[in-house]
Amino acid sequence: MGKARLEAFSDGVIAILITIMVLEFKTPEGHDWAALRELEPKLGAYLLSFEFLGIYWNNHHHMLHVTKHVTGAILWANLHLLFWLSLIPFATAWMGETHLAPTPTAVYGVVLLFAGIAYYILKTTIITSQGAHSSLKAAVGSDTKGKISPVMYAVAIPMAFVNSWIAAAIYVAVALMWLIPDPRIEKHLREHA
Repeated sequence: MGKARLEAFSDGVIAILITIMVLEFKTPEGHDWAALRELEPKLGAYLLSFEFLGIYWNNHHHMLHVTKHVTGAILWANLHLLFWLSLIPFATAWMGETHLAPTPTAVYGVVLLFAGIAYYILKTTIITSQGAHSSLKAAVGSDTKGKISPVMYAVAIPMAFVNSWIAAAIYVAVALMWLIPDPRIEKHLREHA
């Protein structure tokens, strides 16, 4: 199976998720800058989640770029990833509306943790389907960021019940770590072009 349909479907789902998140914003009751202060927690959660969805979209694109063919296992692994990403708007809204209350902040971390695990499963499934000389395996190497991120989420989840601002700071740190797109795949493609 070709990969164009998988890419188009995934792009569409992520675009819809971003749209759902922005539709959660209601116009403020007031008519001055002070009225916007009410939206600060929701806006902060939205910006963080927009960044995470952008990171997944970007890295998903790069990963599929070096994928030669799509198998049934890859389709299911991709759906697994999209399932966890589809929960980001819910977790974002809950965390933002409750001003980083402990349980919503922990739930946000659980969603991010399982999305990270699902991404790892998708990457591993693609590498397995490509065999010993997988372009993706050569490009990602040891995947240090991919291994550190779930550990950071796992630390942040219980931390949300101690201090939710520290948990949020850990989520921001993970996002900043991934903000710059992973250049390894592009470099690998240039070297083998």
